[in-house]
Amino acid sequence: MTPTISAAGLRLAVFTDTAMPQLNGVSYTLARLADAVRERGGAVRLYTTTDPAALPDDDVVRFRSWPFPAYPGLRFALPHAAAAARDLRAWGATLVHSATHFGIGLTGRAAARAAGIPFVSSYHTGISTYGKYYRADLLARPGWSYLRWFHNGGARTFCPTRAIERELTAHGFRGTAIWGRGVDATRFHPRWRSDVLRRRLGASDGKLLVIYVGRLATEKGLDVALAAMRRLHAAAPRRFAFALAGDGPAARRCRELAPPGTTFVGQITGDELSAFYASGDVFVFPSVSDTFGNVLLEAMASGLCLVAADTAPTREVLGPRGGLLFPGGDDAALADRLLALAGDEARRARIAAGALASVRERSWTRVFDTLVSHYLGVIGASGAGARHATPAAAQATWPSPRRVARAARSGR
Repeated sequence: MTPTISAAGLRLAVFTDTAMPQLNGVSYTLARLADAVRERGGAVRLYTTTDPAALPDDDVVRFRSWPFPAYPGLRFALPHAAAAARDLRAWGATLVHSATHFGIGLTGRAAARAAGIPFVSSYHTGISTYGKYYRADLLARPGWSYLRWFHNGGARTFCPTRAIERELTAHGFRGTAIWGRGVDATRFHPRWRSDVLRRRLGASDGKLLVIYVGRLATEKGLDVALAAMRRLHAAAPRRFAFALAGDGPAARRCRELAPPGTTFVGQITGDELSAFYASGDVFVFPSVSDTFGNVLLEAMASGLCLVAADTAPTREVLGPRGGLLFPGGDDAALADRLLALAGDEARRARIAAGALASVRERSWTRVFDTLVSHYLGVIGASGAGARHATPAAAQATWPSPRRVARAARSGR
């Protein structure tokens, strides 16, 4: 599908604490965003953390960072907003978009304010929810007051689903809008199915291959999925094969919890990932913390039957025909769903067909045409805001935690 919206004149500065080569839903989506804006004639500069695996890139500004103690795969930085504001002005940014709430995302908010450049944000991760998984109490305590202050400092807060938009609106967020997600229907398609790969993953002799794709992390609900797999292995060891793709801080724990014969393929991309999806029979999504779950669309487009934890965002993504739901955290219920599907091939086929039908309209082109339209509307409404930065604002530095807390309490 050809883009219908031009981004000519848009110079977008994206501030984020996670970006490629880190592999997660946010970094993947932001890489897509940069490509989409450039494809439409705009320019993008990314402000993010250093990364040992990153290659030099003129369009990426990397601030010195350190591994996050509870999750070494993620990094945090405390850059100076004044330096970022100077770079924004020198580069000629017309819009700043912060994709994370703390660290570099917070720097983007302060730098945009200092430089007088319109500011927007997006809500990808519920920090208050994640705090309980990683004992990050200092991140969880600011809660809704902090998040409301952060996001209400911009002209838009982009939400991945209407369910998340309703939640944020109920907590006093203003200027919300939907920035949905798409799927590459060429990259993720049933034609990638491989009998050779299925045998390698243990799905010979008519076994049902149950797969998971994503980070191996505590908040993804993998303890529930693996407990369900152990139940099935005990009840019907010859009817199921299990395989997981991904890596993360809970990888060792997952291997300890998995039943015998479970295959861990590690972090895979490209054709390998396409074939892994399409070669499965059932995709499990046990997370109750995700605000969207890009892997849901990828599994649907690959022709899989889905079984997912019942949350409002996931119900919205799956729609009425995209998959089965189970009560989040209930491994017995998940095992029951999988056992029923193992004995009903026709039902699996109906669910997979419904998922394929519902995902056909989820094109990235349409998603980014809508987002760029929002961007242009914000810039147009701001007028010549970039020329009206005050001298005091131009002296801004990275705000101290005390200053942020005061601002959050006062709503400024």
